[in-house]
Amino acid sequence: MAARKTRSTSPKVSALRAATEAYVSEAEPIRQGGGPQGIKRQHDRNRLTARERIDRLIDTSTATLECGLFAAWKMYQEYGGAPAAGVVTTIGQVGGKLCMIIANDATVKAGAFFPMTCKKIIRAQTIAERARLPLLYLVDSAGVFLPLQEDVFPDTDDFGRIFRNNAVLSAKGVSQIAAIMGNCVAGGGYLPVLCDTVLMTEGSGLYLAGPALVKAAIGQEADSEELGGAEMHAAISGTIDFREPDDEACLKRLKRIVHTDMSVAPVADPPYEPLGPRRTPEAVYEIFKSHAHEQYDMLELLESIVDDESVNEYKAEYGRSLVCVYARIGGWPCGIVANQRTLTEKKMPTSRGAGRSKSVNMPAVIYDDSADKAARFIMDCNQKRIAIIFVHDTSGFMVGRDSEQAGIIRAGAKMVNVMSNSVVPKIALIVGGSYGAGNYAMCGRAFDPLLTLAWPGSTCAVMGAAQAANTLLHIDLGARERRGEKIDEKERQQLLAAITASYQEQQDIRYGAARGWVDRIIEPDKTRDELTFALQIASTCPIEGEFKTGVLQT
Repeated sequence: MAARKTRSTSPKVSALRAATEAYVSEAEPIRQGGGPQGIKRQHDRNRLTARERIDRLIDTSTATLECGLFAAWKMYQEYGGAPAAGVVTTIGQVGGKLCMIIANDATVKAGAFFPMTCKKIIRAQTIAERARLPLLYLVDSAGVFLPLQEDVFPDTDDFGRIFRNNAVLSAKGVSQIAAIMGNCVAGGGYLPVLCDTVLMTEGSGLYLAGPALVKAAIGQEADSEELGGAEMHAAISGTIDFREPDDEACLKRLKRIVHTDMSVAPVADPPYEPLGPRRTPEAVYEIFKSHAHEQYDMLELLESIVDDESVNEYKAEYGRSLVCVYARIGGWPCGIVANQRTLTEKKMPTSRGAGRSKSVNMPAVIYDDSADKAARFIMDCNQKRIAIIFVHDTSGFMVGRDSEQAGIIRAGAKMVNVMSNSVVPKIALIVGGSYGAGNYAMCGRAFDPLLTLAWPGSTCAVMGAAQAANTLLHIDLGARERRGEKIDEKERQQLLAAITASYQEQQDIRYGAARGWVDRIIEPDKTRDELTFALQIASTCPIEGEFKTGVLQT
């Protein structure tokens, strides 16, 4: 069936489209890394930038999925910032195989490791481990950013964890190849040497201590080549496996080595012929409503994403505040659990002789019957061995006397339990709000999604800004009163405005992406393509072990 267009009902640009345009404009400067001067410095050393290296390495005319572009967004401003945390992490096709590429961006503080640099690399390693993707490290880094060493060096999500992961990944049979194309100094020198194969270009340096530090520590005079040049490591120490004259030659060699790796299969086609969606992908801008007081039908939104005629809605008449469907996207079968953002009816039990009563479910709220339905659906997806996509637009679980007496906590716990214990890959997509326990039940960051994607303008927090601001204001005013302070209405409004502004900043999806809670912000009209690629990556994840839930309160 041909894609069905949605007619615009308003001449105004939708809030979603405006947020998307702002995102696209903001993303481009981040991709420039250290900017024109940093790029020129790299070229003056006859070296390519991180993104130029990746462009040459990736198979021609194939798609990529960059993770963490907004990492460190608006962070480290006192040090001049660190665009994309000074490292590029991209999933792409190399030699016909999906690989995770991690490339230090030497245009950003000489590729030094900020706290978010470590977290971003560890996240890339985690994705690669789950999906069994070969890891290709393009190394060009000055090591730890010393002014922030206390936040970079010691903990389980810091610098040393990267090397621990190198060793563990190797033991698990995940291929790792490192290409040193610049600096690789101090503790950072262990990363390439813990990989399976090491390449190095002329003019690069691999050593624990440079000439100045060696002179200060032991009084020895030695130049960079003696300590850690490519020729020395190729001919004397035997540390590297391949010595290459420059970046271009090194990248060609790296690609040939990937060709020799039979531990991972080439990219596979989807099991079914892809069909176009019922609605055009651009229709999402008309269907989706950004404001909390507006409604839209999630099933209509999914018609712009999934293959036409592939949808089978599970328990369509029951637990309607969550939509559960079996579907295909780009030919890849999957299960989808999505929040419904329109009013729905709930049919109630009846007594003999009485008419059937109904109640109304509020949009974006998870009710007890919906959570129970979703739990059963998630268990069935595990039984069918299909990946699950969780589409977030929720204000959380329903509260109040009726909900509590109906067992909302029990039902919600059941959904969280089965989702947490799922053995199939999980993918999260945040399109609107993702608040509180609703975020948890819909496979929030704490629940091991393979990938977390989000639309521009979406939000994620423990509760909405208005509720949170009033709660925090009440606490603040109570503390002031106990100290004997008097607050007039004007001061109260100023405090409320300040608290609201702070909370709105923190619920902004870019704030979460900056801290690594979101892998990728995507353009809404490209959601189908993004999820198709995500499901292709998910198809490489081995499904190991038996699905078990432990104790469930039923």
